Amino acid sequence: MRTSGDPAGSTVADAGQRSTPPLSWGAVVFWLVSITALVALTGIALGRDTRPAPFLVVLPALIAGRGTVRQTTVASVWVTIVIVGSLFDSPLHTVGADAAVIAFALVFNGLSVARAAQRIRWEGEIARLRSAAAALQRQILRPFPLMTDQLLVHGLYRPVEEDSRVGGDVYEVVASPYGTRVFIADVQGKGLQAISAAFAVLSAFREAAVAEPTLTAVVDALEEAVLRHNSFAAQTGERERFVTAIVLGVDGEQEVQAINCGHVAPLLLHEERADPVLRQEPCVPLGLDALAPEPRTVEWFAFPADGTLLLCTDGVTEARDPSGAFYPLEERAAAWGDVLPKDVPATVYGDLRRHTAGMPRDDTALLVLRRRGDAGLR
Repeated sequence: MRTSGDPAGSTVADAGQRSTPPLSWGAVVFWLVSITALVALTGIALGRDTRPAPFLVVLPALIAGRGTVRQTTVASVWVTIVIVGSLFDSPLHTVGADAAVIAFALVFNGLSVARAAQRIRWEGEIARLRSAAAALQRQILRPFPLMTDQLLVHGLYRPVEEDSRVGGDVYEVVASPYGTRVFIADVQGKGLQAISAAFAVLSAFREAAVAEPTLTAVVDALEEAVLRHNSFAAQTGERERFVTAIVLGVDGEQEVQAINCGHVAPLLLHEERADPVLRQEPCVPLGLDALAPEPRTVEWFAFPADGTLLLCTDGVTEARDPSGAFYPLEERAAAWGDVLPKDVPATVYGDLRRHTAGMPRDDTALLVLRRRGDAGLR
């Protein structure tokens, strides 16, 4: 795992991590022995004329769903030996019937081994696609920490490396002639198409953040980028998408400008409290401005020198525990007053993994903003 000081920052998921870990040999032996013993006891209880041993033929198929080719082969050999032994001890009425049962077991077990090999090849291909998509995201997003004249920004990005669930979370911090512009966004939907939309809006921000003198002009440029991308997507038969985002403008003043386009509201960690900083209703997400009754406007909020500003995507706030309860970010963040800003991202992510029982189901992006100076360089 990379840390914030290495070339890729805190943007690494557990590459190659599998959602369903393979069976251990201990588990394979346990199931072989226990199910075989259960079948034997069933045969003893029901009498000599009952031969449940051939039903063991389904056992390799079950192991093929999670086990390796070698494990499935061992299970197949075991089951074949048990079936042959049971027929030797208590044969059927004819030699042909015995041969038919053995032939069926061999064919079915062979199919189970082939199925295990096919599944492993498919999982390998999916793993490569997951890693490629996540690596593409990591190459586009800059590593933490990020620094400008006004801000020191720590953070974390963890993509979920599942083929259909790789999301479009992006972030950026740009030093401009008009102060520092901060951007965090989440594209609707998952998959490579969502990543494409995310890169389009990220590129637009990097250009507009430097060129546009006002925050509203920056957001207008992002809106146009999303509309252009949706137009191209429609031409190729892909779905149109919207993007939730927050854009901040930070300069030497104590107050910060913000435009919230339907995104998770930032939290200010200050004096052992965690408070939302925005009071107005969020504006519509990027790509939906035509549906808004009013144009997007700037909201101002106080960002004291000793405060820490926490921005995140809904991969944090909408994460659920096994019972279905959402992650209570605001409640948990209030207890992090003594955590150094550089340690907040790891603290949040560790707590999030505990909340979800180690199984986050969405990309996680966090930005932790601190003003430069003695208080901000921690």
